[in-house]
Amino acid sequence: MQLKNNNLKYIKMKQNTIVMALLLFITVINAQERIKIDGVAVVVGKNIVLDSDIDKFKKELQQRLEGKLDITDCEILEEIMTQKLIAHHAVVDSIVTSDAEINQEVERNISYFTQQLGTMEKVVKMYGFNDEEDLRKELYEIQKEQLLIQKERASITEKIDVTPEEVRTYFKNLEKDNNLPEFSAEIELAQIVKYIKPSEEETKRVIEKLKEIKAEIESGFSFRLKAIINSDDPAVSGTGPGAAGLYTITRESGFIKEFKEVAFTLDEGEISEPFESGFGFHILMVEKIKGQERDVRHILIQPIISKAELDASYNELVKIREQILNGEITFEEAVVKYSEDKETKNNNGLLLNPQTNDTRFDLTRMDPNLYNRISNLKAGEITEPFYDEVRAESKMHKIILVKTKEDAHTANFIKDYEKIQQLTLQKKQEETVEKWAKDKIKDTYIKINDDYKACNFKNNWKKE
Repeated sequence: MQLKNNNLKYIKMKQNTIVMALLLFITVINAQERIKIDGVAVVVGKNIVLDSDIDKFKKELQQRLEGKLDITDCEILEEIMTQKLIAHHAVVDSIVTSDAEINQEVERNISYFTQQLGTMEKVVKMYGFNDEEDLRKELYEIQKEQLLIQKERASITEKIDVTPEEVRTYFKNLEKDNNLPEFSAEIELAQIVKYIKPSEEETKRVIEKLKEIKAEIESGFSFRLKAIINSDDPAVSGTGPGAAGLYTITRESGFIKEFKEVAFTLDEGEISEPFESGFGFHILMVEKIKGQERDVRHILIQPIISKAELDASYNELVKIREQILNGEITFEEAVVKYSEDKETKNNNGLLLNPQTNDTRFDLTRMDPNLYNRISNLKAGEITEPFYDEVRAESKMHKIILVKTKEDAHTANFIKDYEKIQQLTLQKKQEETVEKWAKDKIKDTYIKINDDYKACNFKNNWKKE
């Protein structure tokens, strides 16, 4: 959604706060080192805002709003301070976040970053981390704060609602001021997925190979050398985590569930039986237990997918697509009958936008590969079957239906009522949060650097 002028800028800015904050605070330099080399702009409770954070936040806003948002450093600082105030009081109010929900959000954002940049290696490199594990640790802490903010905001605004008359008044005011939002082209997609699986013979070969390696290690061979020779883990030949199969993990580490479950059931020196994950088959040995941490070494072998299995998966989707086009079965019926993707199978195949959690995608902000496949299709048309994979975990063929497609347009009260209602609600919620912030500022420790005391804040952060 594009905005014509600044009347709606705070709504738009706060819609994107969570994603921007994730990008904003990711850095290879840890917090203490940053404080030493970077000035502290503000302290809110126990939370700090650095000078560099303001600049990064501004650049992120300009990038996401295509340079169309004119906002001062003082306005940005006040927005960041508000977020820090909410985070501080979330702790004061004993808001609870679980590891499961934090890790779920970490995975969702990892998936988004990977989709945007292409590979995990590019994500790690762009944000200056040593490896994926370091990135996940940092994201865990960031996402924990973001969830605290979300939950505290939800508690502040949980009773807020809007009436149809309020929605109408809000729209009329925007129309009167010639400030109606421009909605981007949007699309809804549904998919049918067939995973490509190795043959039973190939799976059996891999398991037997791992059993043979395990027996050799137990008879005295080096696990380290066996990993270097046999493992399909790309990190095995590097010098960082994963080198020669060695990782240090905790229960909170961002490793796959199957890997951690096995690692924390073994004793020191014990080697697991072969087990399966989305990456392939593993054996794992616990080298050392260090309190909550474990040094583990593993060997990964990925079954080989033959051309015959690739062709079988592709040809099956060709036949399914023909049945749909011939009217023998609806797309939704085909999803239930044939699709193997758990996340979309029970939702008529509809894809969820990971950034908004609804089914609509902004056509201009889609993954380029997916955009190229569907941009020229009309509503109701289906792609040809194509190959796809999720990192190294899942290989598949899929077809995608363009469920709905809407061109870019200026907001229309009837056609876009739900969106306008949401904007009205967001505005009312922000007004509620601002009122809450005014009250909380009074009894919260706040220290503002002299460089920012000249700012003309909306709220009395300077307590004058």
